Amino acid sequence: MKKHCELLELRLKLDDAITYGTKKDAFSLAKKGLEESRLKNFKGEIEYFKGQLDILKKNFVSAIEHFDSAIKINPFDGAAFNDKALCMAELGFIDEAISNFDKGIEAEPGYATIYHNKGWLLNNIGLHTEAIKYLTKALELEPGRAVTYDSLADAYFNLGQIKKAVGAYRSVISFLKPGCCLGLRKEIAKKIAQLEAKIKEK
Repeated sequence: MKKHCELLELRLKLDDAITYGTKKDAFSLAKKGLEESRLKNFKGEIEYFKGQLDILKKNFVSAIEHFDSAIKINPFDGAAFNDKALCMAELGFIDEAISNFDKGIEAEPGYATIYHNKGWLLNNIGLHTEAIKYLTKALELEPGRAVTYDSLADAYFNLGQIKKAVGAYRSVISFLKPGCCLGLRKEIAKKIAQLEAKIKEK
């Protein structure tokens, strides 16, 4: 990723908080990122973290404007394309969302999150087989992504591939950080038990 190294860790922490933490944690990290960006006069990062704060407030149109500004400053910022695409999806502009995921992949082909989120969206709009391709690519780039295994399990389930879904759900649990996401662990364990019962019925 072509980003300022000082803020890359903050971006990753923010992504983790959005995925597994609380909204309060995410707000705190986004505000910290904005403060540090301003102190160092990193203009692209300022726009990026402003966009993150807008996403957390569900101000998706404003967030898109900030991500567009970040992309103009750094055309290789895959995360800005990714988050712009997520905003487009939230607003119901699916074709535009997919187009921005593709632009992000072209700009930063080694960034696993873009493949994950494109796969997540494709799965949600019924393109399950295509979704699996992108989710699998995300796992090739970042093998320990619990959240990607969760989406992969859902895609397999939607295709009726129950055994593969169970395997993917087991991977979710194995890759979650110790002591993290107890509610999610229980939810996944329940899904596994239900799916295994279905397999025994056949």
